[in-house]
Amino acid sequence: MIDLYYWTTPNGHKVTIFLEEAKLPYRIRPVNISKGDQFKPQFLRHAPNNRIPAIVDKDPADGGDPISVFESGAILQYLAEKTGRFLPKNVRGRVEVMQWLVWQMSGLGPMAGQNHHFAVYATERIPYAIDRYVKETNRLYGVLDKQLAGSEFIAGAYSIADMACYPWIVPYERQGQNLDDFPNLRRWFLAMGERPAVQRAYEIAAKVNTKATVTKSAKKVLFGQTAKTLTKKVPKKPARKSPAKPRSR
Repeated sequence: MIDLYYWTTPNGHKVTIFLEEAKLPYRIRPVNISKGDQFKPQFLRHAPNNRIPAIVDKDPADGGDPISVFESGAILQYLAEKTGRFLPKNVRGRVEVMQWLVWQMSGLGPMAGQNHHFAVYATERIPYAIDRYVKETNRLYGVLDKQLAGSEFIAGAYSIADMACYPWIVPYERQGQNLDDFPNLRRWFLAMGERPAVQRAYEIAAKVNTKATVTKSAKKVLFGQTAKTLTKKVPKKPARKSPAKPRSR
């Protein structure tokens, strides 16, 4: 069983997509980031960066104590290695997937996130910031569109790279983008949306977060936090036991 500390953001959707695709047993532990659940000591024990998602794998491959993982890209890699799925074992295929996973984590996600912030959530409208991030999002869409030319999925076969990127394309209209400008990306996006596991992931999201709005009070929780927010005492993880050595005969 895997405990998934989750909220209905693009990074949260990445993990539910994987878990649904792999049919791994999991239990959602909602972390309502608009109410500040991400700053609770129990969550910080697993996610010191106070960001969702995080997982606790209670049945790790080494048979030892539960393993907790934070950061969505690290979680996808961990689950892919655990199941032996959606990440090639050969070196060239693995490199292809991992570089696009890192591209999403370092480029598409952060830039689209800033796009969302200044275009939708910021209390002050700053035209320069909006223009900057809308254009950078557009550039990144172009990079992905070029990669998908002649390829069904981002890194060849369906992989964690696709799972990582798709949720960040879902809000394309809010990002000021037109998918008709990116025919390869549009074809991939529509195909991803038809996958049953992807549909199940978003159906789960609709049940977890029934009021998907960011209120004025929620903005105070979500934006402008400092290191002082993390000064609450965080419970320490129990010491990990070393795997028992096999007995010699």
